[in-house]
Amino acid sequence: MSVLQQTIGREISYTGVGLHTGNATTITFKPAPPDHGYVFIRTDLPSQPRVEVDPDNVMVEESILQTALGRGEEQIHTVEHVLSAVRGLGIDNLIMEVNSNEPPVGDGSAKPFVDVLLEAGLVSQDRPRNYITISEPIWLFEEGLELAVVPSNTLEITFKINYDHPAIGIRSASFLITPETFVKEIAPARTFCFLRDVEKMRESGKIKGGSLDCALVIGDEGVLNEDLRFEDEIIRHKILDVIGDFALLGAPLKAHIVAVRSGHAFNVEFVRKIERTLGIKRGRPVFNVPMSLESIKKVLPHRYPFLLVDRITRIDEENGVFEGIKCVSGNEPFFEGHFPDQAIMPGVLILESMAQVGGAGILSLPPNHGKYAYLAGVDGAKFRKPVVPGDRMMIECKIRKFRKTTGVADCVARVDDQIVAEAVLTFAIIKQQGMAMS
Repeated sequence: MSVLQQTIGREISYTGVGLHTGNATTITFKPAPPDHGYVFIRTDLPSQPRVEVDPDNVMVEESILQTALGRGEEQIHTVEHVLSAVRGLGIDNLIMEVNSNEPPVGDGSAKPFVDVLLEAGLVSQDRPRNYITISEPIWLFEEGLELAVVPSNTLEITFKINYDHPAIGIRSASFLITPETFVKEIAPARTFCFLRDVEKMRESGKIKGGSLDCALVIGDEGVLNEDLRFEDEIIRHKILDVIGDFALLGAPLKAHIVAVRSGHAFNVEFVRKIERTLGIKRGRPVFNVPMSLESIKKVLPHRYPFLLVDRITRIDEENGVFEGIKCVSGNEPFFEGHFPDQAIMPGVLILESMAQVGGAGILSLPPNHGKYAYLAGVDGAKFRKPVVPGDRMMIECKIRKFRKTTGVADCVARVDDQIVAEAVLTFAIIKQQGMAMS
């Protein structure tokens, strides 16, 4: 029996102080539909931008002491404890609105977020959960840092630390991660730092909201805080961080994670390697070909009479080739006013059909799920033959150039194996903020 995806039962908020800014900040958790995944929204900015939870969106230069997402002013910092709570509880779909550039630090653990999410209640959804599984080990070694995942039917995390400090030294711990284990054994573990590093971090503008109430501080003789929640609280928090950083995969992982001295930046680098090795983000919706009209509607915002592609017949991610079909019917509304005595499909709508095939193909790929493809340019358009009612237009779009936010494709439309139109189309890949493909 399939395990169903989960979200929360109602909206709920948590207010506190940001660890690095020291500012008052509120995070509001909201239910999200199936296959939505995780997204942060900066409600304090005029455009209220969405900050995607995606390893490609990590600001690596900022992810030494924390995990930070975004670009420019559209940033959200210190997300690892929130994401650990969400993933650890088995929540698959969630909207997280923050009115600052970082969520509250709470007590330095994931427990405050766990408590409010459980108060909101977990709700099963009508879609099976997609797991990321591996068939052979994947690993990454770098200057004493090690991370590996090996096949498993569950999630288990083994972590080894090695600090040149008498209060810590060499330690290891291993946990089978379930929601119950996470809540009891991992979520309460607090973040930590060394007393010798505190002044340096403050001079660099960090930890303005830090105190003994939200972190374990380790001095020369040991931990300065009066009470530890666990004898090995430090290593449990490292496991908490792994869960949060691996939430960037977008779906729960079934594997045994083995980590040695790993931190946020190395975790993110390894998550990216897992994605490259597997080829796709398996936790996101996967669209098989041929894509039916209903599947196309899941990636394109258009509807009748401006949905001008009936089927996607090929998605070749490796070679960047997308193919689709537009069946031209005699009752198309544009025929009524465009040369009504001699029905001819308008050239601009042939271009639109080509753009929709290219857009549907691009948006079906895992990195672009939940985004829009906006037609940003047309070059070298040529119309060879008229397209009339009864024609079956076969469209091919081949990606010439693709970056994270733009793509250029050579597109050709054929009827009966004869070219009827061709053009070079430029797409802008944007977040869903009200703009759709033309």
